[in-house]
Amino acid sequence: MAYTHLRKDDPSIESFRGAFLKIRKALGTSAFGLNEIRMPPGFVGHEHDELGTGHEEVYAILEGSGTFTIDGEEIAVSPGEYLRVDPTASRLAVAGPDGMRFLAIGAKPRSDYDGRDTL
Repeated sequence: MAYTHLRKDDPSIESFRGAFLKIRKALGTSAFGLNEIRMPPGFVGHEHDELGTGHEEVYAILEGSGTFTIDGEEIAVSPGEYLRVDPTASRLAVAGPDGMRFLAIGAKPRSDYDGRDTL
């Protein structure tokens, strides 16, 4: 099959405590990591870096609001915003009063970009 289609409650999506959903594994993609994180109001995530994986990460905020603390600097985020973080940087997500739902997309950085220059 040339594609994989998932719905938000697909049983093939592994979930850790109902908050960390392993989308990459369910889709079967190998080019990048993709997870959905659903944080209830005021939830404090796990501070970490990606030294072990070497992954650069992008967070795409879908719903709610909150903050990411990157190497000690607090950054407020809301829906429609994107945040890129180097593998070496420490990061901590904290959900705001309405909770926060976001995608975490990660892969090892490359020295050259091989995407399209035009649509």
